[in-house]
Amino acid sequence: MSHRSLHPVGGHPSEFGLGVRLSLRDPFLALAAPAEPVAPDPAFATALRARIERALNLPPGVAVSTQTVQTAAPAATAGITPYLAVADARRALEWYAGALGASPLGEPIVMPDGRVGHAEIAVAGARVMLSDAHPEIGVVAPQPGAGATVTLHVDVPDVDALVARAVGAGAVLEREPGDNPYGRIGVVRDPFGHRWMLNTPPAVPQPERTTHGAASAPGDVVYVTMETPDSARARAFYGAVLGWTFHPGRVEDGWGVDSPTPMTGLSGGHERPAIVLMYQVDDIHAAVARVRAAGGTATDPEVQPYGISAECTDDQGTRFYLGQI
Repeated sequence: MSHRSLHPVGGHPSEFGLGVRLSLRDPFLALAAPAEPVAPDPAFATALRARIERALNLPPGVAVSTQTVQTAAPAATAGITPYLAVADARRALEWYAGALGASPLGEPIVMPDGRVGHAEIAVAGARVMLSDAHPEIGVVAPQPGAGATVTLHVDVPDVDALVARAVGAGAVLEREPGDNPYGRIGVVRDPFGHRWMLNTPPAVPQPERTTHGAASAPGDVVYVTMETPDSARARAFYGAVLGWTFHPGRVEDGWGVDSPTPMTGLSGGHERPAIVLMYQVDDIHAAVARVRAAGGTATDPEVQPYGISAECTDDQGTRFYLGQI
């Protein structure tokens, strides 16, 4: 009786001869789950969309760098945004990240000659733009040893720690951190010639705020803003229903409510009624950065009589406030 070898040349390993074919099935297939689509991370989708739009609009020969791998949703631009020229933009991006805790916003745009034509970073929640020097079009970097014509002022949580970190990374100390009526300030000159005034604002007196007898914690609602078309009607209604009394607020047609917890305010003149909540945070600058990175929007923090606040929207457009009070 003739038979074939167990593994005939050119044949399938499962053909064992005697005309018998055995089916070999991977046992792990029984554990496989069907592929299901997953929604992309909103921050990643926003950054990828922005990168594609920039790449499609670039002039011929200009490329988006692939050297910066960390991306984040750009911080909201409000007011004036500084745009720095430096002698070595790639090294500057690394230095600002290591010394000042900056994070990249998108990826640098590299010109055909290899120089960085545009890059963006976030420093303490604020956007800063920078590029290599381009003297041929009048964009020049500071000269070593020359005086500064512009100073960059940044509010930071701990000026002493950040000044020490910057100096340790090679910055020149121009002013030791010291207390002033407007905050604790230290001044450094970075290795690229730019002058930074780092400021920790003075602590704002924090009145005791309680919710059901317990001190407010991060994430608690600490203020409720009621927006209404007619404040007089609203005050009459809630006065009759809840016994509320009111006092004039800081804004036109704004009113504080005397008794509720959490604190409540009412303002008139709005197109439609709305309730806007303020949530307590421990570090408002860090919280604002998280809002922007997650795809929402946030104004820069502002000092108020009751603390520090920022107006925000989530990634679906719902308005809210952050408060460090």
